[in-house]
Amino acid sequence: MGFSQNKSSNKPKIKDLKLNSLLEITKAINNNYSTEQLLELFKHILQNQLSIGKLALFSNEGEWRCILRYGLKEEFKQIDVKKHLLKIKEIGTINFDSKALNKSFEIVIPVYHKSEALAYLLIGDLEDKIEVSPTIKHLPFIQTLTNIIIVAIENKKLAKENIRQAAMRKELELASQMQTMLFPSKLPNNDRLETAAFYLPHQEVGGDYYDFIELNENEIVFCMADVSGKGVSAALLMANFQANLRALLFNTQSLTDLVKELNGKVMSSANGEKFITLFIARYNLVTKVLTYINAGHNPPLLATDNSISPLKIGCVGLGMFDEILKIKEGIVNITPNSVIFCYTDGVVEVENELGEDFSMQRLSELLSKNGALSMVSLNELVIEKVELHKGTMPHIDDITLLSCRIA
Repeated sequence: MGFSQNKSSNKPKIKDLKLNSLLEITKAINNNYSTEQLLELFKHILQNQLSIGKLALFSNEGEWRCILRYGLKEEFKQIDVKKHLLKIKEIGTINFDSKALNKSFEIVIPVYHKSEALAYLLIGDLEDKIEVSPTIKHLPFIQTLTNIIIVAIENKKLAKENIRQAAMRKELELASQMQTMLFPSKLPNNDRLETAAFYLPHQEVGGDYYDFIELNENEIVFCMADVSGKGVSAALLMANFQANLRALLFNTQSLTDLVKELNGKVMSSANGEKFITLFIARYNLVTKVLTYINAGHNPPLLATDNSISPLKIGCVGLGMFDEILKIKEGIVNITPNSVIFCYTDGVVEVENELGEDFSMQRLSELLSKNGALSMVSLNELVIEKVELHKGTMPHIDDITLLSCRIA
C-alpha cells in the first residue's frame, strides 16, 4: 500500500510540472522573450526540473549549428548532423562510433516540420529523482517542449526577416523614386534638336544615368553614365554623382577639368569600391562643334549620311585611380542631320541562347540602316531587336538609351 501511495502522490507532481513548464514557456513566448532567454528557460526546465544531466541541441539554420549545450566538454563537436542524425525520424536510443559520444548521449529526439528536420536534441545522464524520473515515458513531453521552443525561435527569425525585407522593399522603393528623379523630366525636341531616351532597369534599382543640360542659349551638355554594381548603394552613388556633375559643370573651364574634379568626388564617395563610366559631350549649336570625353564608357555611335563612328576618345573610368593623369578630348564637326546614339553595356552585352553578344557591330548596322527614323522609333527598334536577339535568355544589366539628332 505504501508504494502505491507514493506512486499516486508523484503523479500529480509530474503532471503539474509538465503543465507548469508548458505555461511558463507559453508565457515567455507571448512576452516576446529573446532567443537566448527562451533557450535559457528550456535549459532550466530540462536540467533542473527533468534532471537531464547532459544536453546538446542542434538547429537547422541553413547549416546545422549547436545552439544549446550543457554538461559536456568538447565531444559534441565530433557530431556531424548530416552523417549521424539526419536519418533519424523517431525518438530513440543512439549509438556513435565515438566512445566519448556514446558515453555522453543516450537518447536522440528529432523535431520535424512535415518532412524537414528542424532540430535534433541529444540527451544523456538521465538521473532518477524522487519527484521526476525522465525515462522513456517522458520523452514525448520533452519532444513537445523542444518543438515549441524551436518553432518559437523559427517564428522569431521569420518575423525579423519579414521586417528586414519590408525595410528593404521600402528602401528600394525610395531609391527607385530617387533614381527616376535623376533623369531629365523633359528632353528638347525642336527645329535644332530631336532627342529621346529609354530606360529599363535590370532590378528595381539600377546604376545607369543620363542627363541633358542647357548651358546657355547656344550650348548644351549631354551625358550617360553607369556605376559598377547595382542596388541602393549604386543608386546613392549615382545621385551623389549627378549632384556633383551639375554643380561643377557651371564652374569649370573645360570637360577635362570637369572629369578630373568628378574623379576626385567619386573616389571620395566610393572609397575605391565602385567606379563610374561616363560619356559627356558639349555641343555648340552655332559652330556645330562637339567636344567630348569618354571615360571608360561604351562608345556612343555618331551616324552621318556616310558612316558610323564610335566616340571613344577620353580616359579611364572615374573612381579607378586617385588621379587621372592622361585625359584626351575628342573634337568632331557635326554635319547636318547627324545622329548621336548613347547606350549602356546592357544593350551590347546581352547574350542569346548560343552565348553570342548583341554586340556593337549589330548595333552599328542597325543604326546605319535606320538612322532616318525618329529618335523615339529608333530607340523602340533597338529594344525590339535586343529582345529578339536574347530570346529566352535573361537581361544581365540595365538598358539605357539616349539618342539625339542634330539638325
